[in-house]
Amino acid sequence: MGVSAWDTAEILDNEETIEEYLRIAFESGDSETIVNALSNVAKARSMTQLAKDAGLSRSGLYKALASAGSASFSTIMKISKALGVTYVPKVAAETITGDAAAADISL
Repeated sequence: MGVSAWDTAEILDNEETIEEYLRIAFESGDSETIVNALSNVAKARSMTQLAKDAGLSRSGLYKALASAGSASFSTIMKISKALGVTYVPKVAAETITGDAAAADISL
């Protein structure tokens, strides 16, 4: 009996799962993890349609999301927008120092 290959894209079948998956990837703070997560979400959707929506060629999309790729921030934002993903900046509590921390001010 053989073992089948795991394909994360197969379980990304609804918006809630995709949102949670991307949230965890972004919380890692690791750019390779984030790009890999975006790639898996892209595979769960139509790569051809996503490339069109992002204004990229299909091969350009694959290249941008390749694990060895080094997509620009602009390209990642185009892909994210085409996926319907938005980002909400949040300052981590441990990064706030000085008077802002003492006053419990969030940016």
